[in-house]
Amino acid sequence: MTTPQFAGRFVLSAALLAGAWVLPASAAPAAAGGQVAAPVVTNLPDFTDLIEKVGPAVVNIRTTEKVKLGQGAPGDEEMQEFLRRFFGQQAPRGPSPRGRRNPAQPQDEEVQRGVGSGFITSSDGFVLTNAHVVEGADEVTVTLTDRREFKARVLGSDKRSDVAVLKVDAVNLPFLKTGNSSRIRVGEWVIAIGSPFNLENSVSAGIISAKARDTGDYLPLIQTDVAVNPGNSGGPLINMQGEVVGINSQIATLSGGYNGISFAVPIDEAIRVADQLRKTGKVTRGRLGVQIGDVSKDVAESLGLGKERGAEVSLVEPGGPAEKAGIKVGDIILKFNGTVIERSADLPRLVGATPIGSRAAVTVWRRGAQQDITVGIAALEEEKTAAVKPVPKKPKPDVTPNAVGLHVTDLSDAQRKELKANGVLVEASEGAAARTGVRPGDLILQVNNVEVKDARQFNDMVAKLDPKKSVALLVRRDNANGAAAAQYLVIRPRQQ
Repeated sequence: MTTPQFAGRFVLSAALLAGAWVLPASAAPAAAGGQVAAPVVTNLPDFTDLIEKVGPAVVNIRTTEKVKLGQGAPGDEEMQEFLRRFFGQQAPRGPSPRGRRNPAQPQDEEVQRGVGSGFITSSDGFVLTNAHVVEGADEVTVTLTDRREFKARVLGSDKRSDVAVLKVDAVNLPFLKTGNSSRIRVGEWVIAIGSPFNLENSVSAGIISAKARDTGDYLPLIQTDVAVNPGNSGGPLINMQGEVVGINSQIATLSGGYNGISFAVPIDEAIRVADQLRKTGKVTRGRLGVQIGDVSKDVAESLGLGKERGAEVSLVEPGGPAEKAGIKVGDIILKFNGTVIERSADLPRLVGATPIGSRAAVTVWRRGAQQDITVGIAALEEEKTAAVKPVPKKPKPDVTPNAVGLHVTDLSDAQRKELKANGVLVEASEGAAARTGVRPGDLILQVNNVEVKDARQFNDMVAKLDPKKSVALLVRRDNANGAAAAQYLVIRPRQQ
């Protein structure tokens, strides 16, 4: 615990010093007589008035749960070590931490589970925090800067976005205004207020390092260099106008402490989730019923897309909205309701925010051309598995692979019916195909932009391929869960 703490302080101090001294463009490099001219100090932001304004609306959140004697609590050892090294004391008096209780205590007892942060969003007591701060808690206590304490009710929490809404019974409370996280700019100053290591109302400052970091299907996070540590979770990320632009949620660390990178949930996303939690106690998201992946440069070039873009459909849920609308495995989804899909991660967020039961316009790339499809949006639910294809036959001993190193056979009528697909079955894979990852038992559905119907057609197409150009095969196989998924594999025949 000591190393991250001191290292964090040193890096922050060095950063401030490095940014404080600059030479104006008009300044001479040296004064008369060879003396070096004194550097000019630029104005650094003063956070004092801002903190006085917003600080009272930031709260400390303590959670407790009922546990039985003998259960241990992760983090107890780290907290004890932190207190010993930095404050020269043992844990505060009160209920003993889990795993260190007096044997005379009752079998069932309520003990402190964790400490986090939050902030008040309305004068009548609505509070936002992280879902992981209150997860599993039997009791939640909210403490204001004026030392008033309130028991809070958890109105709802959402693990996917890591947002939770609490309610305390009080009026005329200080509260924070929310900003617009879509308008934040990389490099602008922000501050975080929270309770790192239970040190209430601690303030740290930094800049926005990046926007829309992909760390989850439904959560493009804000990256900052603001010092955030355990206990800061749920606290606000505030801009220079005193507006909340994010909820501090995660850190990138190898030690458990701050390493210079922290992440916050964009407030626009958090408010959308919070509105649903306040109304219904849960969050409902839309779904298409597809499994998707990124489009590689090689696949994009082979299919005529020109550049990497869109979301490659590798699996279509049987009976789901996408299948009913006509979306197929191998389609590249380029647009959703007019919004361009640059990366596959863009699609789940757009679909998830679409009202259930509405109709959405989807543009796909299929066999060298764009097609527009209208899809009904259903509610997100547990994943379903697709049909599993039968065990393939063993390769024949006298197999002669074709130009890309594949020997294929036709599907039987029974296999076509069971798989609900055309294509050819790979009996043997050698050379370029084997190096690319094609293996016996795979089902080849498409060559570049042409659908594969039988072995003769496949071999004819392969024979006409330009050996100097790559070819994209749409290959379907069982994944680790036993479900049939598809992906494009790019073969370079010249490597044979």
